Amino acid sequence: MGKNSGNKYLIAIVVIVLLCIVNACFSSDDGGIGNLFNDNSLRIISSTENRDLDDMVKSFASKNGIDIEIDYAGTLEIMDKLNSNNKYDAVWISNSMWLYMLENSHVSNSKIISMNPVVFGIRKSRAKELGFVSKDKVLLEDIMRVVNEGKLKFAMTSATQTNTGASAYLSFLSILAGNPEVLTEVHLNDNNVKLKLKNLFNAVTRTSGSEDYLEEIYLKGNTDAIVSYESSIININQRIKNDDDTLYVIYPSDGVALSDSALAYLGEVNTDKEEKFLKIQSYLLSDSAQKILMEKGRRTWYGGVNDKVPSKVFNTKWGIDTNKYLTQVKYPSQDITRKALNMYQTELRKPVTTIFCLDYSGSMYGDGVSELRNAMRYILDSEKASHDFLQFSRDDRIGILFFNDMVSDITYSENGIDTGNLIELINKKEPSGATNIYDSVTKSINDLQSVDINKYNVSVVLMTDGQGNSGNESKMNKAIKANKIDVPVYSITFGSASEYQLKRIADSTGGMVFDGREDLLKAFKMVRGYN
Repeated sequence: MGKNSGNKYLIAIVVIVLLCIVNACFSSDDGGIGNLFNDNSLRIISSTENRDLDDMVKSFASKNGIDIEIDYAGTLEIMDKLNSNNKYDAVWISNSMWLYMLENSHVSNSKIISMNPVVFGIRKSRAKELGFVSKDKVLLEDIMRVVNEGKLKFAMTSATQTNTGASAYLSFLSILAGNPEVLTEVHLNDNNVKLKLKNLFNAVTRTSGSEDYLEEIYLKGNTDAIVSYESSIININQRIKNDDDTLYVIYPSDGVALSDSALAYLGEVNTDKEEKFLKIQSYLLSDSAQKILMEKGRRTWYGGVNDKVPSKVFNTKWGIDTNKYLTQVKYPSQDITRKALNMYQTELRKPVTTIFCLDYSGSMYGDGVSELRNAMRYILDSEKASHDFLQFSRDDRIGILFFNDMVSDITYSENGIDTGNLIELINKKEPSGATNIYDSVTKSINDLQSVDINKYNVSVVLMTDGQGNSGNESKMNKAIKANKIDVPVYSITFGSASEYQLKRIADSTGGMVFDGREDLLKAFKMVRGYN
């Protein structure tokens, strides 16, 4: 063999080896090729509410030579990722109760970073009318009384997709069950408790999948009250000039859900990564970091006088009381929590009427329509969807509208778990033609005007892979302006969808845009937290 042939042979071997390494990295479960070069980085998955602390944490890490990666996700998404063996070294989750629901992770060094009560925030002028501002103690019973009298409606985050919603729901459940030492299945099956919860949730006018969106709902004037973190209400009030329009905080005297922002280690102990984790954790518990947390509206103490509390943040004019100890509701076991969340989803929450506008234009042919069918089959299959607490209930109404250059009639199922006819339609329909986004939205909004909003919350879910190139945009805008019952349009982008067009629709209806380009099913799961 000649010298050149030998070199070529050696080069070929090197190339093959490198390709094998790269392939192994891309196919690995723990994040792909980046981990080949960043294996020493500390990977943290964190609740989205900690995003405003990102610069603070990364600045400390950089100064101390710690390579850190932080991914942000909703509480239930974090649980799904960790239970699906996504590799992270640590988790910073809104509430330590979720740590007990991890199936495949070894949790150690868990510590509370800050505390955040989940409370009612009622427009101050409204709270005055209801007599809550002058009242020394407000019980959940007092709130339920004005709800039952039709004097108060509110918005809240999803009880099955967010920590704030779940925490609020579990606290309501515990209080109405008599604040037992241990919540059991007997309490869950108490029909009197269920009836009271159902009446309370019937006053929910809008469900949100995040605290940020809930804040916007209030700021846009779409509700008089919300249930959220104390810090979120502080954030809203700091953006409002008129005192009567600020939210007045109500801490039910018979119990408040307290989220404790737990930061826990998931990796191997006695390693370099654990050492890095402990440095980050110690910094977050230091006086300097805790001061920053207080300035952002997080509590760093349980109760009692604290002379370090910034009064401009924890403003007593907003009903905030930092001196008294809050009566903390006890969270139930993992098994009872799961059963309670499923009970909320199938029996207790206010029913919905949702229309899915599905793009069956020609560009969806092939993989596009296949992904759409798979996502819709999952969402409409109550057994499958229940794994993520996303299932519809018997009391829900679901409509399906297909569009290309034409718009189909809307086919409804009057029972949210009897969806076989809808799945069959979705499977049989074949894509063709152009993309008529505007007329599909117009038809859906007009159709929903006849829905009794005292019985149902309404929404439109629009999924498209292209740009609106047919239909009447002006007619759609008129329908939106004439919209009398607040119909939000939640759009899911796919393929080459025009995010600009969809955002204009979302902004004008109080909806949102979700990115389904990388994972269409994930986008459909996310949008279910908003309707």
